[in-house]
Amino acid sequence: MCGIVGVLGQRPASPILLEALRRLEYRGYDSAGMATLKAGRIERRRAEGRLANLASRLEEAPLAGTIGIGHTRWATHGAPNEANAHPHTAEGVAVVHNGIIENFQTLRTELEAAGHHFATQTDTEVVPHLVAEGLRGGLDPEAAALAAVRRLEGAFGLVVLFEGDGDLLVAARKGSPLAVGYGQGEMFVGSDALALAPLTDRIQYLEEGDTAFVRADGVRILDVEGQEVERAVVQTAFSGAMIGKGNHRHFMEKEIFEQPAVIGDTLRALADPATHRVVEPDLPFDLAAVPRLAAVACGTASYACLVAKYWFEALAGLPVDWDIGSEFRYREFPLVPGQAGLFVSQSGETADTLAALRHVKAQGHPTLAVVNVSESTLAREAGAALRTLAGPEIGVASTKAFTTQLATLACLATAAARARGRLAPGREAAITQALDEVPARVTQVLEQDGEIRAIADGIKDARDVLYLGRGSLFPIALEGALKLKEISYIHAEGYAAGELKHGPIALIDRDVPIIVLAPSDGLFEKSASNLQEVVARGGKVVLLSDEKGVAALGSYAWKTVTLPTVDPVVAPILYSVPVQLLAYHTAVLKGTDVDQPRNLAKSVTVE
Repeated sequence: MCGIVGVLGQRPASPILLEALRRLEYRGYDSAGMATLKAGRIERRRAEGRLANLASRLEEAPLAGTIGIGHTRWATHGAPNEANAHPHTAEGVAVVHNGIIENFQTLRTELEAAGHHFATQTDTEVVPHLVAEGLRGGLDPEAAALAAVRRLEGAFGLVVLFEGDGDLLVAARKGSPLAVGYGQGEMFVGSDALALAPLTDRIQYLEEGDTAFVRADGVRILDVEGQEVERAVVQTAFSGAMIGKGNHRHFMEKEIFEQPAVIGDTLRALADPATHRVVEPDLPFDLAAVPRLAAVACGTASYACLVAKYWFEALAGLPVDWDIGSEFRYREFPLVPGQAGLFVSQSGETADTLAALRHVKAQGHPTLAVVNVSESTLAREAGAALRTLAGPEIGVASTKAFTTQLATLACLATAAARARGRLAPGREAAITQALDEVPARVTQVLEQDGEIRAIADGIKDARDVLYLGRGSLFPIALEGALKLKEISYIHAEGYAAGELKHGPIALIDRDVPIIVLAPSDGLFEKSASNLQEVVARGGKVVLLSDEKGVAALGSYAWKTVTLPTVDPVVAPILYSVPVQLLAYHTAVLKGTDVDQPRNLAKSVTVE
């Protein structure tokens, strides 16, 4: 979840590091810093808070040197202040680190007994001291770094800089992604290819357990066994132009409005509008024969999996066990013979989801990833990967990644239904046609942006907000509540509407907005009854429905949003958009940091 950058080149390093760190802001952070070599000596600048604070520090006291490392930190061990900001140093060694060193306390006790003095409460600080201890013992920098890495337990991506050696960066990864970039007479290291996009399009992804010795004339990589290995250098698709805000105020707004295009791109790869058939992808298991799926993800992606559970079971008759990644391994879930794992992630680097994937693989079960980053660890380690074509998503609160995940999973569920002989004549064509129309229908929803902004003005001062949905709209109620919590900091909860009278109804009064997602489908009458229960208790209802639904229930609502009438299969995709817009405008009106909400990170690479 932290951002790491390293530069070894011919130009001043600090401006390059600062710009690269700006491209990693979307990951979430609470302090930042960098270190360079000036005349062979390490110099640091660090600052609490936003990168603007670090930039101001650099204006006051510039950093010279053509080799350096930079970092944006999201606090785990130690308060989010300047003293605990990276890089951390010890006896001529500087380190930036992403992850958690689980055995840091044991190492710290050992190092203190050897005469090392610590200045912070962080787990990271043991790393430069451990490297320095190797140097004290006569090891050269490469050997000292490697010896230190071999003693670390936990999850980490790290880069080491040495005094007196202006031609060496040591990078190592275990559980946290790192990539090496090849420039013209320059080398780069980054935790994210986006950080390196303006610098190079030639990227080498380190594998789990790799340690890389980066010099101006190339890279030497040792694997977890200490054997020298080659890793492929690939052309990355990321570019600087892909992540500008354009005419939008925030990345999140831009990404919401990109959804018609990216959903369309994703669907074109999976469904043929000419034949009205979905394309059955090359999978590591047989959709016709697989007995069950285990669908695992975290956060917003977990709600995509929950929608998919409804689709797979209703369309294909394929049972799905839904889990959040952080719980899956620990409840000792018994996989049935032949069961396949389905893992969904935007970044493909989410620690809990990766751990679940490895758990399923270790038991000999096939695995499939749905992921937005084709070069990610999840995509590489899964038996197969379906890529969502959302493009880079910078806003911490996921929007377009979520709807492209839904589009992908809808196509996969339809393919499973066909493979299992569960689709009535013409039903596949009807679903494919409905999917084909989703981009246009999303555009229609986006045209109501002004109306939704006006509704947001009426809920921005609420203390609590409830979201209600039934069937496959229940996960969208959960997602809507999550979005509002994430970026506006208003307490919100999503419920299956039928659960209202089993507890949440006690919360309802005239000051509690109730967002009801109720398309005129087979469950509409049930939703109508729940809405009446809310109105009878003075609830402030915002009804999201189609023209027929609004005609039937609109008179009971405080506000309504009329959505296009669509096939029930695609309704979850469409209804995701207004809850995104409602959260966005509420947050803007409250003046919160929409793209980088407090305490959150884009890619959660530790458990």
